[in-house]
Amino acid sequence: MKKLIALLCAILALGTSARAVEVAAPSALLMEKETGTVLFAKNEHEKLEPASVTKVMTLLLTMEAIDSGQLSYDTVVIASAHACSMGGSQIWLKENEQMTVDDMLKAVCVVSANDCAVALAEQIAGSEDAFVERMNQRARELGMNDTTFKNACGLPAAGHVTSAHDIALMSRELILNHPDIRRYTTIWMDTLRDGQSSLVNTNKLVRFYEGTTGLKTGSTDAAGYCISATAEREGMELISVIMKGTTSAQRFEDAKALLSYGFSAYALKTVTPETPLKPVIVNLGTQATVQPVLGEGGALLLEKSKAGDLRQSVTLPEAVDAPVARGDVLGALTVTSGEEVVAEIPLVAGEEVPRITYGQMLLRLLQTAFLSD
Repeated sequence: MKKLIALLCAILALGTSARAVEVAAPSALLMEKETGTVLFAKNEHEKLEPASVTKVMTLLLTMEAIDSGQLSYDTVVIASAHACSMGGSQIWLKENEQMTVDDMLKAVCVVSANDCAVALAEQIAGSEDAFVERMNQRARELGMNDTTFKNACGLPAAGHVTSAHDIALMSRELILNHPDIRRYTTIWMDTLRDGQSSLVNTNKLVRFYEGTTGLKTGSTDAAGYCISATAEREGMELISVIMKGTTSAQRFEDAKALLSYGFSAYALKTVTPETPLKPVIVNLGTQATVQPVLGEGGALLLEKSKAGDLRQSVTLPEAVDAPVARGDVLGALTVTSGEEVVAEIPLVAGEEVPRITYGQMLLRLLQTAFLSD
């Protein structure tokens, strides 16, 4: 009887887990931000219209322009006739109306303003067409091989396509390297033009899902209902991409289902050595030792069942031969959960140690002989 109960509990647990990752949308993906690990995928490379989720790339290039000094949040943008002609979601810019980058970013992130997206594009690249070239170039740099952009805002255009996988890639680049975007993507309600224009976020998760940090919704008749939704809990941020949803409500339910699955099943652990790493002797080096440091891979994404009891072991040689370059692998920090090895993180040289020259060696011998006398 006990075995039967245990079996039924296992079946129920599996059923609950399976239901947690079911989505109605034809294409979806769940990614963890720090490591870029894909936790769920469904037709993730299918090329589909992204609608206003396109603006994730527009926001990325805008934030990069700010970081490079090309723009500032206080830069005043003058709306062109072309930007004002966009239609769709907008804040009804008037030709020659002046607005700061800060306010335009708010309008793009909160109400998906097409006119502001194009105005920012023109400010950065001189024209929307030139900006679209930059969008496609940046997409190639990020490995977005399913993507071709035709405009800066996501209005329907022949050949304007991307995939759930590619949306996750550009969303990760934005939130990983430009966390200030949260200043705008977490706004629920706000105003522009001294309170004359009201804004309510198109992303309902901002108000109704715990930990939501953004990011961008989109919908057209052809694209259906899309979203790149980001949320953070317990130090782990996830990216949930839904494409071609049948209704707005279903899009949000699918996004929440993926996010909740990720938060319930996985944990992000930052690994650091439990004790100081001992210096490694350098034979024939210009200095006697080299200090090992933790290499890349200190952030571990683990199933929660394996994240509770982690143990470490360090493997380092007694000595290495010069020359030693900064970043050379010296050993490894092995992380285990129970009997399973869950990660091997390289321990690398934290500094350069050149090989001693014959002249330096002779001088060292003379100094040793002199001191011994």
